[in-house]
Amino acid sequence: MAKMTSFFSAMSGGKTTVLLQVCFNYELHQKKVLLIKPKIDTKGGKEVSSRLNLTRQVDILLAKEDSLLVSYFEQIRQSDVIVIDESQFLTSEQVKELWAISKELDKPVLAFCLKGNFQGELFLGTQNLLALSDKIEELPVLPICSCGKKAVHNARKVNGKFVFEGEEVVIDDGTHQDVEYVPICGQCFYEEMKKQDTGIARIMARSRLSNY
Repeated sequence: MAKMTSFFSAMSGGKTTVLLQVCFNYELHQKKVLLIKPKIDTKGGKEVSSRLNLTRQVDILLAKEDSLLVSYFEQIRQSDVIVIDESQFLTSEQVKELWAISKELDKPVLAFCLKGNFQGELFLGTQNLLALSDKIEELPVLPICSCGKKAVHNARKVNGKFVFEGEEVVIDDGTHQDVEYVPICGQCFYEEMKKQDTGIARIMARSRLSNY
């Protein structure tokens, strides 16, 4: 029986580069890859692209209301492996469908995702992937914080300043020139959150830790 495997990293962790290499490796052995990307990720349009300027056409742009088993069953049936980019944007039902596909149709499912959002919370898609995946792997590529330590979080900047409030999904696809995302280590992420009126700041204000 096939497995559903989730691969995660922070920003700049080589997620899409590894995904494209995985697709290449399967196709090298004449396996049919079905590449899926959530439609909400407008960056790159109908392609996935890495920071190394590697690109690949997407087979399915998946809308939030789409059912994989209803709308794309025949494409899934004819494939040998299902690969999903930006899978943190999947809905709970879509993750369950992918899990069922791996078990009922014996198709390996490889989901590539970010773990946490800019507020330090799990994306819903990632949360469901972590719960249901047969295997979970952190990608070996080392994303680096500006301080030089390993980055484990994803921070949002607006006009060069860190922000921790706003919509969960704002894609840096060229239409939001003031928004950028940066990989950041746990210590730097904590310090930036502490500077602002976030949940961390309020917890600190009422705890003994604020005296240290």
